Amino acid sequence: MREAVHIGRNPSSEPDLEELVGRVALGDEDAFAAVYDAVAGSVLGVARAVLRDQAQSEEVAQEVLVEVWRKAPRYRRDRGTAINWILTLAHRRAVDRVRSVEAAAARDHKAALLARTAEFDEVTEQVEARLEREQVRRCLRTLTAIQHQAVTLAYYRGLTYSQVAEALALPLGTAKTRLRDGLIRLRDCLGVTA
Repeated sequence: MREAVHIGRNPSSEPDLEELVGRVALGDEDAFAAVYDAVAGSVLGVARAVLRDQAQSEEVAQEVLVEVWRKAPRYRRDRGTAINWILTLAHRRAVDRVRSVEAAAARDHKAALLARTAEFDEVTEQVEARLEREQVRRCLRTLTAIQHQAVTLAYYRGLTYSQVAEALALPLGTAKTRLRDGLIRLRDCLGVTA
């Protein structure tokens, strides 16, 4: 039988990450230092590949290694190797950072667009309000005298149906009908769609 040939480091000298992560889960600081030494370069490499920014990659690598310390009890050997678990944490954290940066840029862009929108134009608003009032007055003139009275009492003086009926000395149903007919005519005149 032939022996396996290994290029590079002697595999027996490499730390058993699964065992080390198990010890980290128990709070072993020396084991964490060994994990850190073993994976820091790979974690930084994954972050750098996603982020393409050295400073942010270093921040993400640091966050991931702190996460390894905190989440070591959650690591499960039956779901994969320790290095894959750690590099998955690194990749996810780096992708989250990209999304966060993109979301912040989108918010800043939206805020800049809102800041550039035209300010409230008081003169334009006054002109539009005056034109709308004129159109309502013109349409009110198309109502019959009884409809005009009922609409004026209800909408300009704020009277209820009962009060309109009492003011015009009409039965309640007749007052409601005149109001309804007057409002339909106004709606049609103003071009409002129901």
